[in-house]
Amino acid sequence: MRKAGFALSVVVIVSPAILVFLWMLSLSLKNEIDNLAYPPVFVPTPPTLANFVQVFSENSMGLYFWNSIVVSGLATLVALAVGIPAGYGIARANAHKLTVLILIARMTPALSYLIPLFTVFQLLGLNNTLTALVITHLVITVPIVVYIMAGHFETLPRELEEAAQIDGANVWTVFRYVALPLARPGIIVGTILAFIFSWNNFVFGAVLAGRATRTLPAAVYNVLTFEQLAWGPLAAAAIVVTLPVLLLTIVIQKEIVVGLTHGGVKGG
Repeated sequence: MRKAGFALSVVVIVSPAILVFLWMLSLSLKNEIDNLAYPPVFVPTPPTLANFVQVFSENSMGLYFWNSIVVSGLATLVALAVGIPAGYGIARANAHKLTVLILIARMTPALSYLIPLFTVFQLLGLNNTLTALVITHLVITVPIVVYIMAGHFETLPRELEEAAQIDGANVWTVFRYVALPLARPGIIVGTILAFIFSWNNFVFGAVLAGRATRTLPAAVYNVLTFEQLAWGPLAAAAIVVTLPVLLLTIVIQKEIVVGLTHGGVKGG
C-alpha cells in the first residue's frame, strides 16, 4: 500500500508537466486546421514536420541555438572556475553569512540588474554582443555553483585534508588533490543546474541581445506575430528550446541523483 501510494503521488505530481509537454509536442506536429479544431485533436494524423521547417526557414534558429550554447557554456565554465574555489573557501571558513548574501543576489529579480548593466555595456560598447550576455548570465550561474559547492564541501571529512597537511601539503595542494576529486558529484550537479538556468533565461537575451546575438528563449518570443497566434510554429520553437535540456537531464539523471544525495565519506 505504501509503494502504491508513493507511485500515485509521483503520478499526480509529474503528470501535469508531462501532459503539457505532450500537448506542446502534439501542437508542433499538427497543421493549423487541426490545432484550431474543436473538439481538440490530440494525435496528429498524419504528423507533419512543416512547423519545424517553417521555424528554421523563417528564423535563424541555428544561429540562436549556437548563441545559447556559447552563452550558457561560457557562463557555466566561468562560474565553475570562480564558484568551486569560492565554495571551498566559504565551507572551510564557516562563512555562512556570505552564503546568505550570495543567495540574496540570486533571488533578486533579474529586472533589477537590467538598467545598470545596460548603462555599463552601452558605455563599454558591449550592447548587442555575446560578451554582454555571458557577463550577465554570471549573475545566474555563479550563485548557484557557489551555494551548491559550499554545501557539498561542508559534508567532506576534514580528517583527509588534515592528513595531507601533516604530510606537508599546502592549501592549494589539499584543494586540488584531496577536496576536488571528492567533490565531483557536487560539481556535476552545479554544472547541470547552472547550465539549465542559464539556457532558460529570457530577460537578459530579450533586452541586451541584438538580432544576431539572440538566444533561443528570446527567439521563441519573436515567433509570436501581431496578426495571429500560430500555435504550430510556436510549439515547434518551444520544443527546440526544451529538447536539449530535457535530453541532457535524462542522459545524466543518475549523476544528478548521486550528486544531490552524496554526503561524502564520514570520518570515524
